[in-house]
Amino acid sequence: MLPALCIAQTAFTSSNLPIVIIDTHGATIVNEPKIDADMGIIDNGMGKRNNLTDSMNNFNGKIGIEIRGSSSQMFPKKQYGIEIRDETGEDMDAALLGMPEESDWVLYAPYSDKSLMRNVLAYQLGRDLGHYAPRTKYCEVVLNGEYMGVFVLIEKIKRGKDRVDINKLSEDEISGDDLTGGYIVKIDKFEGGGGDGWFSAYTPPNREGDQTIYFQYEYPKSDNIVAEQKTYIQEFLASFENVLYGDDFADPVNGYAKYIDVDAFVDFFIANEIAKNPDAYRLSTFMYKQKDSDGGKLAIGPIWDFNLAFGNVDYCTQGTTNGFAFNFNTICPADTWLIPFWWYRLFEDPVFKEKVSTRWASLRQNQFKTETVLTHIDSIAVLLNTEAQQRNFQKWPVLGTYVWPNYYVGQTFQEEVDWLKNWVTGRTEWLDAHIGEIITGTDEGEVAETQLILFPNPMEETIHIEFTAKRPGAISVECIDLAGKAVLTAQAGYATVGKQHLVLTMPTVAAGAYLLKVRVGNDMLVTRRLLKK
Repeated sequence: MLPALCIAQTAFTSSNLPIVIIDTHGATIVNEPKIDADMGIIDNGMGKRNNLTDSMNNFNGKIGIEIRGSSSQMFPKKQYGIEIRDETGEDMDAALLGMPEESDWVLYAPYSDKSLMRNVLAYQLGRDLGHYAPRTKYCEVVLNGEYMGVFVLIEKIKRGKDRVDINKLSEDEISGDDLTGGYIVKIDKFEGGGGDGWFSAYTPPNREGDQTIYFQYEYPKSDNIVAEQKTYIQEFLASFENVLYGDDFADPVNGYAKYIDVDAFVDFFIANEIAKNPDAYRLSTFMYKQKDSDGGKLAIGPIWDFNLAFGNVDYCTQGTTNGFAFNFNTICPADTWLIPFWWYRLFEDPVFKEKVSTRWASLRQNQFKTETVLTHIDSIAVLLNTEAQQRNFQKWPVLGTYVWPNYYVGQTFQEEVDWLKNWVTGRTEWLDAHIGEIITGTDEGEVAETQLILFPNPMEETIHIEFTAKRPGAISVECIDLAGKAVLTAQAGYATVGKQHLVLTMPTVAAGAYLLKVRVGNDMLVTRRLLKK
């Protein structure tokens, strides 16, 4: 257990946050493998002060600890992977800081993210979508008697009833329904010597090089998964990709929807696009499959790793509020890690596009209201600004200094928070205007956007519609409510190539929020959110 002397050397004495104390007994923490250490957690409860002299009342025991992360390992403030262990060194489950018990945890160390909250915010939004996303808890860490700053204790993504709730897959389950689940695979950078897995048969679109898509086994791990299970999950992913690439990919019975949980893909897209996550779809992208008897379709998620999102990147997609993250390959085709063709192909299906637009509009009335997201940010800022962020930036004086890959550099913590709030406001407004306008090319996966202007919006009885037609065709307009029911349809003449101006009167449509869809010919569908007084 932790000796009292190991914490006596630091000036840090108490916090409004839980305190995590780690003692490696002189051993150096390395990238891998995990080394033995002791860990104690002091948490006296909501609103109560935590003192270093208090008993370690939340946890007091053995752990294995290693440095984790990829590019973040270059920062002086390290993040750590934690495994709870018993006295014999075997892993064991423990409930930490009010989160469900498990053995594996992450002590995330925000450094280049000077708001200290991008991952915490993203996971909250993920849970607001109704899906599992890792739970988080802020804490302050003392390592070998030295104060290390503000950290976030995060649930590591793994199979379990309180994390990714899929069937346990044993080595002897090699046939029938037993073989069909559960699996977790991911698209990510290679870890250490490289995660075991397999290559997709389809190269990423718009690549400038020989980049490939590589799937890695996450569960069962590569040293546990047996040959029959490898073959099954590889063939399942191959069948999905073959169908999605084929001519009948949008067939509602035998197309891509036969293989994937479409609603999960829609929500994954929205969760990553509201944050304009530059790593989305190509890194830290997890997928899982339950047994066929329990649904059996491929779901995507949980979301993971948003420290560069919400405008915190100065390369490729940049930290601006405009543009789609899923268009990364077109913007940065020479990058080592590119996005699979899936998303470009999915947006060639009007049904998928409509699902995204409808879901976004519904979320904007509820969970993703701008005010709701800003309230999340404010609540985190109040918690940290009480005292902990001040200590953190005394330990790590990076405010006002560029840290890779900052797009914005604030002089104070509050400036970082205010900029993040302004960014979220601008991002959600841009998505309101553009999320229904995604049109993909059939050859290279290029994405074109068509600007659709509605005014006045909110409207009373008459709405003006302006857009530029890229192709000629008959114009049709449809107004649908958030339940997907059409409340008005109209034919609005024929468009030649160029600017169009329509005037539509809707006296019988009740007050509320709607989606206004404008189609030109058979291949252009543009959607905007409309409010009627």
